[in-house]
Amino acid sequence: MAKVKKKAVLEVKIEETAFPNMGVAYIDGHEIRVKNALPGQKVKTYLSRKRKNYYKGKLLEVLERSPLEKEVQCPHYEKCGGCSQQSIEYQLQIDNKAKQVQKLLDNFGIEDYQFLGIEPSPDIFEYRNKMEFSFGDLEKGGELQLGMHPRGRRFDIISVDSCCLVDNDFRLILTTVLNYFREQGFKKYHVQSREGYLRNLVVRKGLNTGEILVNLVTTSQIDHDPVELSKRLEKLDYKGELVGFIQTINDDFSDAVKCDELIVHYGREYYYEELLGLKFKVKPFSFFQPNTSGAEKLYSIVKEFLGDADDKLVYDLYCGTGSIGQIVASNAKEVVGIEIVEEAVEMAKENAELNGLDNCRFIAGDVLEKIDKLAKKPDLIITDPPRAGIHPKALPKIIDFACDEMVYVSCNPRTLAPNLKEFQDAGYLVEKVKCVDMFPHTAHVETVVRLFKIK
Repeated sequence: MAKVKKKAVLEVKIEETAFPNMGVAYIDGHEIRVKNALPGQKVKTYLSRKRKNYYKGKLLEVLERSPLEKEVQCPHYEKCGGCSQQSIEYQLQIDNKAKQVQKLLDNFGIEDYQFLGIEPSPDIFEYRNKMEFSFGDLEKGGELQLGMHPRGRRFDIISVDSCCLVDNDFRLILTTVLNYFREQGFKKYHVQSREGYLRNLVVRKGLNTGEILVNLVTTSQIDHDPVELSKRLEKLDYKGELVGFIQTINDDFSDAVKCDELIVHYGREYYYEELLGLKFKVKPFSFFQPNTSGAEKLYSIVKEFLGDADDKLVYDLYCGTGSIGQIVASNAKEVVGIEIVEEAVEMAKENAELNGLDNCRFIAGDVLEKIDKLAKKPDLIITDPPRAGIHPKALPKIIDFACDEMVYVSCNPRTLAPNLKEFQDAGYLVEKVKCVDMFPHTAHVETVVRLFKIK
C-alpha cells in the first residue's frame, strides 16, 4: 500500500462518519476523511490536503459497497450531487447525524446537557418546497440540460426530471421548460465567457396551500418574450395551482441568483404558505425553510424549549422573515426581531400584519450594530444565525444582556459548538439539545438548544 502522505492515492475502508458527510478511515495511526464516503465502503481516495490532525481525501471510486447500502428510489442518485446518503436506510442516516452533533459538542467541552436525539422529517421524499435548478450541459457544446451539478463536477449539469426530493409539479415544470428551450435552440449562460441567455429555473411551492411560483432566471443578452412558454406552464395538469410565472434578469458575473429586473409574465410575484396556523407571504428572494412539514416540527420544538412566554419580551436575533418570532408571538408581550436582509424584514412586517400580530417589531440591520440600540433587557432570546454562526463581536453583546433563558437554532453544528462553549464559559448552562432532520438524504441537520443563566 502507498505511503500516507499528501497527493498519495490510497484504498481505504471507511469506519465511521464525521460532520459534514465525511467518511473516516484510519491507516497507520493517520485519520483520513473522505467526503461523501459511507461507513463500510472500500474506496479509492486522493489525499488532497494535510490538516493538523487528519488528511482530507477526494473520493475517486467506490471499490466495494457498504453492507448498509440499499437500492435507491431516485434514478439520478449515482450521478447527481443533490443527495449523498439516499442509499442508506433513513433511520441510520438520522442516527449518524445525531451522533455527529453530539460528538462535536462533547469535543468542545459542552457539559451536563440533556441530549434528546433527533426528530425525523415527517416526509423523506417530495419534501422540498423550493428547488433552484441550473441550465448547463454535460459536455462542452452538448445538449442543453436543466438540473443539478453531478457529484464532483461543479461546471457541469445533469437534468433531474425524476428528482425524488420534490413532487410531480416540480418535475412537470422542469421538463416543460427544458423541452421549450431545447426546441428554441437557446444556450446556457457561460460564466467564463460571460455569454449566453439561460441561467436558472427556481420553482417554489406552498406545500400546505398548493400555490406554485415559477421564476426563470436569464441574462438580458437576448430580447425574448416567453409568451409561448407561459401558455404551456398555465396548461399543465398540476396537483397544486400555478399562481405566478416571473422572469428575473441577472447580468451579474457570479453564479448567485441576483435580480437586476423582475418581469411578471403570468399571475403574481409571490405565493402563500401556511405554518402552524399562521399564513406567510413568500416573494422570489425571501428565505423560507425549504422543508415545510419539517419547519413545523422545528418551530414546535423551539416553542416547547422557550416554555412560558406569557407577558415576556422576546428578542429574535437573525430573524429572517420572522417566522419563528411570529409563531411564539401569540403568548409573548412583545417580539423584537433583527435581520440584515431588508427584503426579509419587509416580509416579516407584512406577514405579522397578515396574521394580526400587533406585538411584533422588526428592525433591518446587522445584529452586531442594532443590538446596541435595544435598551430593554429581554426575558427570552431566540437566535437563528447563518451558517457562520453568531458574529464573534456580537456574541459578547448577547451575553451582556444576562438574559435568563435562550434558545439557539443552528443550521451548522460546527459553528454551534464553539458558540455554546463561549456561552458556557460566560455562566450559561446548556440544558438540552435536540436535532431536527430538515434535509433527508443529505448531510445537513438543524439543532435546537436551550440555555439558561446560572444564578
